[in-house]
Amino acid sequence: MTNTLAIFGLLIVLMAIGMPVGVALGLTVLSFMFIFTDVPLESVALKMFTGIEKFEIMAIPFFILAGNFLTHGGVARRMINFATSMVGHLRGGLGMSAVLACALFAAVSGSSPATVVAIGSILIPAMIKQGYPLRFGAGVVASAGGLGILIPPSIVMVMYSVTTNTSVGALFMAGVIPGLLLAFMLGLCTWYVAHKNNYPTLPRTSWAERIKHFRKAFWGLMLIVVVMGGIYSGMFTPTEAAAMSAVYAFIIAVFVYKDLTFKQIPRVLLDSANMSAMLLFIIASAVLFSFILTSEQIPQRMADAIVASGMGPIGFLIVVNLLLLVAGALMEPSSIILILAPILFPVAVALGIDPIHFGVMIVVNMEIGMITPPVGLNLFVASGITKAGLTEMSKAVMPWLVTMLVFLMLITYIPSISTFLPKALGVM
Repeated sequence: MTNTLAIFGLLIVLMAIGMPVGVALGLTVLSFMFIFTDVPLESVALKMFTGIEKFEIMAIPFFILAGNFLTHGGVARRMINFATSMVGHLRGGLGMSAVLACALFAAVSGSSPATVVAIGSILIPAMIKQGYPLRFGAGVVASAGGLGILIPPSIVMVMYSVTTNTSVGALFMAGVIPGLLLAFMLGLCTWYVAHKNNYPTLPRTSWAERIKHFRKAFWGLMLIVVVMGGIYSGMFTPTEAAAMSAVYAFIIAVFVYKDLTFKQIPRVLLDSANMSAMLLFIIASAVLFSFILTSEQIPQRMADAIVASGMGPIGFLIVVNLLLLVAGALMEPSSIILILAPILFPVAVALGIDPIHFGVMIVVNMEIGMITPPVGLNLFVASGITKAGLTEMSKAVMPWLVTMLVFLMLITYIPSISTFLPKALGVM
């Protein structure tokens, strides 16, 4: 008990004083090892390197690179035009277009902030120009941007897979139906808010125009087929699919759409390298943290205590959701998964909860955390686009936040929403 309090107390103090998560994790482990254990410090470097040599981790920098090529390469604009031609005639047409465009871009980017930047930087000014309130435009894009980590491919799902040794392919497929369901629910919420306030619509687009916009967006949309089709046809692994997506995104951005010049490529590569290095450092530190937890048998003791208490799966899932919602409001998703998954996962397995279902539930909590103050990443990104304050942004997302909380309850207590497709395809 003393060791447990020492580990988590030190970690909380270091993060509370503003230390980066990766550094806080590393210092916590080193301090604990030096004071409380006889584990040789030489094992720290070895553990850090062995922790990030997993083949699956290579998917993360490739998906980041692919997302950056697409964000800079005009793919988002073509997807927005296609989405607007399909649903722009509905009440709150540009808001509906934002939800559909976010869902489409999520299926090629794997990142929520990237989705908000790509879609929001184009559609939010367009909505304001059309007469929509800034609060509506910012709210719908910040919320729908969360689809970036639920609809595969997803960087956060790769993180969960690496931490818990579950199948990346099964997780990706498990995110398809929940992702589509959440996109539908967010669209329904958007339509209701627009209908209630009588927001404008766009003229109905002819099928000839829709086909024209689809053809322009075709090469970007084909990335979905390259990644998901390649994985489930057995042509390549999820990590190889990530590499293919980066190459494909580079080709269509530079040679097909020609929106990205050779002069801009070094900048894209540097941005991707910076983001990848930050995440890999956090992962390496989290591996050390997980090693200490396991050596002290903290997750095993928690699992035994919860099973012995008779809490049961339903009570445990309620507690986990509350814990993750609080954590999501204070930390970014990758850090939460890398710190909490090694602790919660053994308990979930001991209670008979399916690991894939549990992973999807955690990802949905991370989505909600992205639009929850004070550290909601999507709120900050949308705030940067609109120049609105954090308080204004927090009010703006409220209808969609309530919708996502309802969706979380569905995902938590109806596991088949997540597990149906992977089981049907024989990947779990």
